[in-house]
Amino acid sequence: MVKKILVIHGPNLNMLRKREPEIYGSETLFEINKKLVQKGKKLGLAVETFQSNHEGEIVEKIHEAFGEVSGLIINPAAFTHTSIAIRDAILILNIPVIEIHLSNIYKREPFRHKSMISDIATGQIAGLGVDGYFFALDAVFKITS
Repeated sequence: MVKKILVIHGPNLNMLRKREPEIYGSETLFEINKKLVQKGKKLGLAVETFQSNHEGEIVEKIHEAFGEVSGLIINPAAFTHTSIAIRDAILILNIPVIEIHLSNIYKREPFRHKSMISDIATGQIAGLGVDGYFFALDAVFKITS
């Protein structure tokens, strides 16, 4: 049976390439998702991607993942610093969770230094740009194998 991995992208990530490319890079979210699905296939994983600018939709997607996915990669974006709801939804899952950030949140404004989910995530990757997603996929693959 092929393991399913869910990748969730938070608010404003649909604007990649347009929004501060010097910080977030020049690839679009569509391009990133396509590469994640392709890499997943090479690893024998089914990768599903999801993006929302709405906290409740992200919470609902996490709820839907319960019992259905083997791992979660999440870039909560701005919700990283504010969302107890996303944190509580993740706590429901009993699977590896990798928190990802394109930029190094610890080298940015002080309000970005606090993550609401880092202490419940299996791991965190920050500051490695788009490559962080692929490192996270490798990590989930190794953890779940």
